[in-house]
Amino acid sequence: MNILVTGAKGFVGRNLCENLKNIRDGKNRTRPALNITDIFEYDLDTAPALLDEYCAKADFVFNLAGVNRPKVESEFMAGNFGFASTLLDTLKAHGNTCPVMLSSSIQATLIGRYGKSDYGKSKLAGEELFFEYSKTTGAPVLVYRFPNLFGKWCRPNYNSAVATFCHNIANGLPITVNDRATELELLYIDDLVEEMLDALEAAPHRCNYDGLTPVPAVDGRYCFAPVTHKVTLGEIVDLLEQFHAQPATLVVPEIPAGSFAKKLYSTYLSYLPKERIAFPLKVNADERGSFTELLKTENCGQFSVNISKPGITKGQHWHNTKWEFFIVVSGHGLIQERKVGCDEVMEFEVWGDKPIAVQMLPGCTHNIINLSDTENLVTLMWANEAFDPTKPDTFFLKV
Repeated sequence: MNILVTGAKGFVGRNLCENLKNIRDGKNRTRPALNITDIFEYDLDTAPALLDEYCAKADFVFNLAGVNRPKVESEFMAGNFGFASTLLDTLKAHGNTCPVMLSSSIQATLIGRYGKSDYGKSKLAGEELFFEYSKTTGAPVLVYRFPNLFGKWCRPNYNSAVATFCHNIANGLPITVNDRATELELLYIDDLVEEMLDALEAAPHRCNYDGLTPVPAVDGRYCFAPVTHKVTLGEIVDLLEQFHAQPATLVVPEIPAGSFAKKLYSTYLSYLPKERIAFPLKVNADERGSFTELLKTENCGQFSVNISKPGITKGQHWHNTKWEFFIVVSGHGLIQERKVGCDEVMEFEVWGDKPIAVQMLPGCTHNIINLSDTENLVTLMWANEAFDPTKPDTFFLKV
């Protein structure tokens, strides 16, 4: 399959092309039905003559080219209608009736605040052009009215509030929020790309529109990406401020699978400057070795690393409710546990080159002993709750 992507260097085009290459090169095996041969990337700086060649060979076209921040309003129609017309005329000249996807916008509804949008009018004209092309040639067309988009590689300070907020907060720059209650419908770039791959497999999600709302319909005139998120500007900023504070607090906010928070965190991280990618950790060191907190979570405990010098015993305490995993990743040690009030001692000999996870049970005093005379013992530790100095739930008692 040969795929033509116009607007290939834009935000959507770049993400789509890189993921198409992963499938073509066998790096992404989640779409075994797709056999991609060539990806024709067409953009403003591509030689115009190549459009003719690409249109002759294409088996599927993603038309992502368009104008959304012109110098003059008339460029909307030239960029969003004019090029679409050239593209379809070129396909028609070659008798190529392959499927063609159009990246339109929800502004093409011309409803409400979009009623006087020149951008929306140009997108609507492009849609009608595509529908007429399909009627004339029989070629399948897939018209998507995308809402606001966000994700890695989106240009900040351009036409995406999320991109601007992520970039500015990641780089310690100020942001302006006029109304925290303003709600946006957002489509994450990875969800958009997945829908594009569905379309390639002849399984797009089709719909009709009830105002601004897509209504799924098997024979719908339009197509849509089914996973979007409705969030307020205030919610976005609050999350970003938590992400920004993470190096200081070590706390990773809740990011459930598929959640907006998870997608926003990935987006935020893509804007970090080099000097903020790495950050120092507080090492609590003494003559026995060191203990360093790595990461904390809101509801899933915390990770730490413990280093014990040769011959050193650490621990010698127990917890009422807290429980832990000890995983030795370097060195040779012995973990001992004893139920409070009992004499029996359970022992677990551990090696870094044969890692096992040993559970520190509630109600059992425990320790970890470095059995080496020369090497440090390095242990990764996970506790089911972040340490609270006001309620440590930790009581000294030798094993």
